[in-house]
Amino acid sequence: MPIETKVPSKVPATLEAWVKLLDGVRLPVPKESHDQVVKAIADSRRSLREIAELLQDSPALVLCVMREANHPASPSQADPAESLEVALNRLGLERTSQLLARLPTLPGDDIPPVLRQFMLISQHAAQQANGLFASRLARLWQDIHWGSLLFLSPLWPLALAYPKLLDTWELRVIHKGEDAATVEHELFGVRIMSLCQAVAEHWRLPGWVTQGYRLLIDEREQLAQVLAIAREPEPLAQQQRLDEEPALRRWFNQPPNTVLLANGLALAAQVGWDNPHLLRWQLLTALYLQTSLEDVQQQVHQQAAASARHHARHALFHPAEALIWPWHQRRPHPDMLTPPPPSAETLAHWRTLCQELLAQPSPFSNTVHLATQAREALLACGMQRIMLLSLDKASDYLRVQQTAGLPKEADAMALAIGQNKLLQKLMSKAGQLRLTPDNHAQFAALLPAPLRAFFRSEHLLLRSLAVGEQVLMLAVVDQGGKPLADVSVQAFGKTAQCIERALAVFANRNA
Repeated sequence: MPIETKVPSKVPATLEAWVKLLDGVRLPVPKESHDQVVKAIADSRRSLREIAELLQDSPALVLCVMREANHPASPSQADPAESLEVALNRLGLERTSQLLARLPTLPGDDIPPVLRQFMLISQHAAQQANGLFASRLARLWQDIHWGSLLFLSPLWPLALAYPKLLDTWELRVIHKGEDAATVEHELFGVRIMSLCQAVAEHWRLPGWVTQGYRLLIDEREQLAQVLAIAREPEPLAQQQRLDEEPALRRWFNQPPNTVLLANGLALAAQVGWDNPHLLRWQLLTALYLQTSLEDVQQQVHQQAAASARHHARHALFHPAEALIWPWHQRRPHPDMLTPPPPSAETLAHWRTLCQELLAQPSPFSNTVHLATQAREALLACGMQRIMLLSLDKASDYLRVQQTAGLPKEADAMALAIGQNKLLQKLMSKAGQLRLTPDNHAQFAALLPAPLRAFFRSEHLLLRSLAVGEQVLMLAVVDQGGKPLADVSVQAFGKTAQCIERALAVFANRNA
């Protein structure tokens, strides 16, 4: 069955708009799991518990069943179903079969990777919750298990609809340490935890899920107080401080907090086992369990390995992989890795394009034709985002001639040279500026705001292209925001020389 969800190109900017959009996203379910559940429902010998166990192999299936059972339009639902078995009981097997028939299915490996990665994190969180808390709170194991599995489910449709937004959020907030509130308002228009809370309440997810979001949003002060106690190196000191604040102790010891702790551990472990985010959740877990940090770390590592055995999938990252890494090594974001060098075939194509740029007499009928060839040569040398601007002498503006890898809005951009000192310097004579993390703070602020908006990058090349003493064009390129590969930087320099030669030959074609 095809996935029919249509996602608007314009990103919502209010909670109401986000909830409406995410509520309409149809999550694909793995065909393998779907077929197994359909077969089990048709088998009269299977119990509801067995069907529930098969369902939980696909978090998307679990969410669909829970949402259907808790839908406000469903009869006699005073309170949300807190477990999958209760949800199945409410729906009955016939309605469950009808629901399954409506769901879009895909082979597991064909489901978009960002969505699969988030559901893998949720499965890891459920494993952590079961191993750390369910045995100690045996009567509540179902609340713990299903609450932990579904806690991040409001992000699943977001991962399908706008995967790049979540990817950018991770890069800027988790890996680069930018202010979360600023980034989230810029990317989503709202705080991401508030969005998750609103979606969870709209879907009537188990109460432990929504309580976790309330804690993160409305009870951060209490959480900070508990974390300060958890940082006390001596257990006796921790105990004494908790005894002095019985209300805080009762607040922290609530069973629903296990859902938040498990998801905090699973999310933070995605970066690496030695990072301050993970340490905070480990300290809180140790305080909750009244055990040592070392004991919690050992248990968390064991549960990660158990989760990997059951849930790890091809082409996805599971934190258990990092258990054999050096302790201080962290998983870099893909956009923080230098791209691989162009293949031999691509470089051969690049050489051909450069030879055509150098051809005499000029093979180009106009400057648009020449700029198109220049753009293709820059792509072939490994650049992923490209903007070629030409000088409009009459107005003293730089106008976009060609782009690649940028939104369509970039084509209409025009930059006033006289209003920007950096542009004035680049256009006064041929030269090159390379932005790196070391000089980004110094030079990024000097870039024209429209250009900065299209190239959010700490790794950027700007080069003015001249014929004789006259600068005619400006090339702005990067490799998708990733660190620039040395071979591509060298090829860019040679390509720029070829473009300048092509401009000179074209200018003298009628001489």
